[in-house]
Amino acid sequence: MNILVVYSSKTGNTKKIAEAIFDILPGNKEIYPVDKAPSPDKYDFIALGFWVNRGKPDQSAREFMEKIKGKNVGIFATIGAYPTSKHAREALYAARDILKENNILGEFICQGKINPKVLERMPRDKIHEMNSYRKQMIEEGKKHPNETDCLYAQAAFKDMIEELVLPG
Repeated sequence: MNILVVYSSKTGNTKKIAEAIFDILPGNKEIYPVDKAPSPDKYDFIALGFWVNRGKPDQSAREFMEKIKGKNVGIFATIGAYPTSKHAREALYAARDILKENNILGEFICQGKINPKVLERMPRDKIHEMNSYRKQMIEEGKKHPNETDCLYAQAAFKDMIEELVLPG
């Protein structure tokens, strides 16, 4: 099985998860940042990671996703918000919608630190009111992705690979 891991990472969060996933994948495997990724055509399974930007996969990841057709795909993402939030669910729905012409075997999302430039803008924009909840979420995000997040990502992708390899 030929496996491709592709990720888009702004702060290093998604890269860290991509590398953890890559470490446990079997067979012929390659890992690339999205801007250096080869065509997805020759791969049997693609693990695709992105950072969430305005409730969707970031632009570079979206452009790569649009090239993938008829493949087995696993999605992973990092987000500044809590991974159980509506914002996180909407980002995964958006990714699934872009990849709808593929066999999506599963997904993983975890919290990550927020880009400092975004943090500077947040108090001034009308969307991200800087309240105690948001401040707590930002502080928690600084601790992620951590070793536990990496282990959960690995477990999710082991399950996806087993689904491909084991019959029925």
